[in-house]
Amino acid sequence: MEAEKQYTLSVLTEDRAGLLNHLTVILNRRKINIDSLNVSTTEVAGISRFTIVITTTRDSADNCCKQFRKLIEVLGAFVYEENEIYYQEIALYKVPTTVFLNGNKIETLVRNNGARILVIEEDHIIIEKTGHMADTHDLYQKLEPLGLLEFVRSGRVAISKSKRKTEAYIKELEETKSNLLSIKDY
Repeated sequence: MEAEKQYTLSVLTEDRAGLLNHLTVILNRRKINIDSLNVSTTEVAGISRFTIVITTTRDSADNCCKQFRKLIEVLGAFVYEENEIYYQEIALYKVPTTVFLNGNKIETLVRNNGARILVIEEDHIIIEKTGHMADTHDLYQKLEPLGLLEFVRSGRVAISKSKRKTEAYIKELEETKSNLLSIKDY
């Protein structure tokens, strides 16, 4: 039996309302939970990129992408392993201002973890950290004993290591009559 691991799905779509529902239905039918989700514009006007992180088998991830490609608004869907992409997440931490009364301890903690102070308010401070989930979770664990008030982490933002540009892919897609491109280079 094939082992489950984390995969990043990158789905290029037309910028249309309701498409997220169609994608999540495909995952839900297979009982696949979404670990992380991010939707953003691309460098091509009118084209959006869904970055979906799931934990499943390779076959299951590939099958999801095949189903995604059947949707009219989907221009391309690709499965990536972690070594095939560059990726980051952003985390925000709200801590009480009183933690700064203990000297430089919190400032040193922030600096040593590659984070930065985003906002200083009278009763709280917002710290920002960009990195992989393990990095942001590590800082969470260090801030929690100091009275962490709130924590939020974004979905994964990822870009493939492939040299092909999204614009070139879309142009190639428009020029093909079959609407089926070889996806091995993406």
